[in-house]
Amino acid sequence: MTPPPPPPRHPAKPRPGDRVAVLSPSAGLPGLFPQPYELGLRRLREDFGLRVVEYPTTRKMGATPEERAADVHAAFADPEVKAVIASIGGDDQIALLPHLDGELIRANPKPFFGYSDNTNLLLFLRDLGIVGYHGGSVMVELGRPGAMHPMTADSLRAALFTSGEYELNAAAASGDVNGPWDDPRTFDSEPELSPAAAWTWHNADRVVEGPGWGGNLEILSWLLMADRMARPAEAHAGNVLFLETSEEMPGAEEVYRILRSMGERGLLRQFPALLMGRAKSWSFENRLGAEERGRFRREQREAVLRALHAYAPDTMAVFDVDLGHTDPQLVIPVGGRVRVDGPARRVFVTY
Repeated sequence: MTPPPPPPRHPAKPRPGDRVAVLSPSAGLPGLFPQPYELGLRRLREDFGLRVVEYPTTRKMGATPEERAADVHAAFADPEVKAVIASIGGDDQIALLPHLDGELIRANPKPFFGYSDNTNLLLFLRDLGIVGYHGGSVMVELGRPGAMHPMTADSLRAALFTSGEYELNAAAASGDVNGPWDDPRTFDSEPELSPAAAWTWHNADRVVEGPGWGGNLEILSWLLMADRMARPAEAHAGNVLFLETSEEMPGAEEVYRILRSMGERGLLRQFPALLMGRAKSWSFENRLGAEERGRFRREQREAVLRALHAYAPDTMAVFDVDLGHTDPQLVIPVGGRVRVDGPARRVFVTY
């Protein structure tokens, strides 16, 4: 029988002036698009006061899983490095996992920040009992054109440097239309935002508190297909699930099918509460207009509700939370406490 996960522990936080590692555990996109990457590094140094350490594969496209794993090990093993931050996501971090030395990482716990494909590494850390942080990539959030969004900066700063409870708030405006990174004009102004719908609550009749678990829905589906979920469904009982979808924009039916599979596995009903991220509804390959984007988000919400009705009818859910592929973006602790107060319509996390 697989033992339950160890109690989650929060690694010590960095302080201004400390060294932090910037890695590319997925894609070496800093080598293709230096402008958002260099902008993100500058903000880490100047706005957050951190000293950046790069590694051989940080700017290398096509690095092997073994090469990227070596960089992960070097960053965690270095006692001078106080946090590890992903440059960006990708699509093959699942191939990195077999090359990771869990005992080395467990012996040298550090706060890790990333999302999207970094869901792989975040859940790997969670199984080691190490709290990680879903959010805060260098190229996207720190390298945002014009300026970091104030909500993003505040959440990231709190997750990086503090250890207390932090309230998540709904954004008054949000955006998911991006400019091309290979056009310098993209960085002349901030992305355009539009009024954001308020959070939508479902079964909001109680208070739920538990460790956060989840990440990008597409990556979770790959982990399930590869049988990389290290623990049985029951080991997740009482956790707070959080999910989000990427710029690949899986349709509502695909979202339902993934959640249906989680339901058939007995996984979905283990979570008494779900935070569902505001759906990414625009990409360069799928340039939806404003009305189409609203319909896309609505249909995804209906698909999630359909799965919950079938497999987890008592689960409380909050929709359109600004987590994952959103602007602004709120950082969610993986393994850290999440408190969802239905009657008060408030959400808190512990960084």
